[in-house]
Amino acid sequence: MGGKIKTWKKRWFVFDRNRRTLAYYADKHEAKMKGVIYFQAIEEVYYDHLKNAHKSPNPSLTFSVKTHDRVYYMVAPSPEAMRIWMDVIVTGAEGYIHFLV
Repeated sequence: MGGKIKTWKKRWFVFDRNRRTLAYYADKHEAKMKGVIYFQAIEEVYYDHLKNAHKSPNPSLTFSVKTHDRVYYMVAPSPEAMRIWMDVIVTGAEGYIHFLV
């Protein structure tokens, strides 16, 4: 879901463990970056079926990534993809925290 205009848009996400970022683009050609989520900003990754998922095009595949500044609402293409993305994002964010300690 968009940050300023609350409409659902297709985005292409790239997880970069070396840069410790989750960048997102308008298309799979990765021509223009739309934004980036830094691992150190991630506070929580969760499945929110009660609060905001009802606004989603597919509520059962909607999950949230909470950062210091914003909550990103995302819809996965399948249950397996949702589990994998949530695990990867949580692992990356936790890995960053362990790296700092």
